[in-house]
Amino acid sequence: MIVDYRAYTFKPGTVPAFYEMFEKEGLEPQQRILGNFIGMYRTEVGNVNEVIHMWGYENALERDQRRAELYKDPAFADYVVRARELITAQDVRTLIPAPFNPKQAAVT
Repeated sequence: MIVDYRAYTFKPGTVPAFYEMFEKEGLEPQQRILGNFIGMYRTEVGNVNEVIHMWGYENALERDQRRAELYKDPAFADYVVRARELITAQDVRTLIPAPFNPKQAAVT
């Protein structure tokens, strides 16, 4: 399993608006198309305007295929246009497990 780690920095004070937008508009198409939503997290200490969400995939090819499909979805496209207005920076990483990590069941 690989993890798509997506960290976004938001304009100060806009994280609550993003949470509301994500829950109402962004979550459904992403869960439907991407599948394995590991979770969304907010930075508590440090950059408090940062939100991180992670998605699990079997491999990089699956990630690429699912993300390409996501960007074809009209509901997601509308959401992205509005969400981008709140974002000041983005950091995306593909994480691979260490060989000694415990096996974890995929979340569906």
